[in-house]
Amino acid sequence: MSDLKVQGFKASEILAQLNNTFGSLSDSERAAQIKKTAAIFELHIKNADKQEAVWTLDLKDTGTIYAGPVKAPAKPGVTLIMSDETFEQVASGKMDGQKAFMTGKLKSKGNLMLATKLAGVLGTTKTKAKL
Repeated sequence: MSDLKVQGFKASEILAQLNNTFGSLSDSERAAQIKKTAAIFELHIKNADKQEAVWTLDLKDTGTIYAGPVKAPAKPGVTLIMSDETFEQVASGKMDGQKAFMTGKLKSKGNLMLATKLAGVLGTTKTKAKL
């Protein structure tokens, strides 16, 4: 899990927590999440120092999160580009993903409709943490 953490990025903590949550799901819960989401997200996040880190959420095939771009032959359904601060606000629910997109704080490449599923995925962490 620590390979997800990149110094200087709040997003890495959020993604590590999400990865831990996925790790605690039963096989049937993981399969249900993959079936519901059916997408690969590639996140390009820039911190305040203008450094960029990339993470992949594979919720189409494996149900895993890893640091780095999508591994071939898979391709991301959507690539999301945003600041570390924007990701933190979207993940915490303080900012709506659509508002972030409409104000230019979130950019995307690929199937934008898949991006709407990310909020549900991030909500999985909050829901599971309350149990």
